[in-house]
Amino acid sequence: MHFVITPERLRRRRSPYGGRWDAAQLTPVMVTVLIAGLAFSTPREIAFSRLLPAAPALAASMWPVLPTILLGSFCLLIMISLSFFYTDLGTPYTAAAIVAVTLAAAYASHVRLQREEMLFHVRLVADAAQKVLLRPLPRRISYVEIASLYLAAQEQARIGGDFYEAVDTPFGVRLLIGDVRGKGLPAVGAAAAVISSFREAAYDVPDLRGIVHRLETSIARYSDAFPAQDLPERFATAIIAEIPHVSGQIRLLNCGHPPPLLVHRGRTHVLEPTAVSPPLNLATLIGNRYCVDTVAFTPGDQLLLYTDGVTETRDRTGEFFPLPDWMRRQGPARPSELLDRLHSELLHYSGGRLDDDIAALAVRYPNVKAEEHPGLGGR
Repeated sequence: MHFVITPERLRRRRSPYGGRWDAAQLTPVMVTVLIAGLAFSTPREIAFSRLLPAAPALAASMWPVLPTILLGSFCLLIMISLSFFYTDLGTPYTAAAIVAVTLAAAYASHVRLQREEMLFHVRLVADAAQKVLLRPLPRRISYVEIASLYLAAQEQARIGGDFYEAVDTPFGVRLLIGDVRGKGLPAVGAAAAVISSFREAAYDVPDLRGIVHRLETSIARYSDAFPAQDLPERFATAIIAEIPHVSGQIRLLNCGHPPPLLVHRGRTHVLEPTAVSPPLNLATLIGNRYCVDTVAFTPGDQLLLYTDGVTETRDRTGEFFPLPDWMRRQGPARPSELLDRLHSELLHYSGGRLDDDIAALAVRYPNVKAEEHPGLGGR
């Protein structure tokens, strides 16, 4: 499972060059009919007809240029028709206002559509960048089932500083999840540097500590190449996990990241590291001692890796989301089902408003090992 905004979904969100018009887009028509009805049915002293220029002005915010002009023309015809019934409505002034507002609305509609088109293409590029940075994962890697989740705190966002990856290597299935401190393009660039380094090192380096050293070097080089005002704070927390093909264990190296959760034989465990390892790009400041922990990972077990956006999700009272307690209430489920539940629960808990980006990986060791071990399974 991988939540991503596709180009097809983006096209369906575009303003109405075609396709179905919903009730909101028909508002200018309803406003026009309402004003016309009131103008014909009420005493002329009230002069509801003076509100007719509001209809094309409203249409400019949601309609293309031609329908906006046609609506303005229709309003002008209504005003002319009213002049046959009421000769002292000030028709020339209201008609001039309708023409002026319609022309201005048509121009505003043109500018709006140009900006929407530009934003549409920018989002397509951002969506393509997300697929490169956070590429969709298969449902199975080697003999373990896996699913990913990414939620942006801002609806307009496509990529951010949270990242993850999973690869099948000669040393086992290796996982990465992390969070770059900071926002904007610098955070995205640092995340891309870490992911690219991991994709190379995971296949070549036999020890997790060696992989972390490679990641440390990559993010340090990126920070040196693209200095910024927030350089002292540009670091990343991360977890590297390794599931050997036959050992029934999982190795974890936690670089200042929130501890993963492991469901082992029906019990949920918070996997706190036995010793603190420094976040990436801070080893020169606080030391470069890295601790690798090994825990059992047997058939039926499930592992949840996540970024701090999950546990720092707040409800209306300011309480943090109780992830371990929530995890204990979940029964056996496939990784995609588990992340579906987590997604729904986080949105419900926060009232639909997320304050931080969220990334998560769920990994399950099936009760029956796949026969096609090792290798990639189908989607």
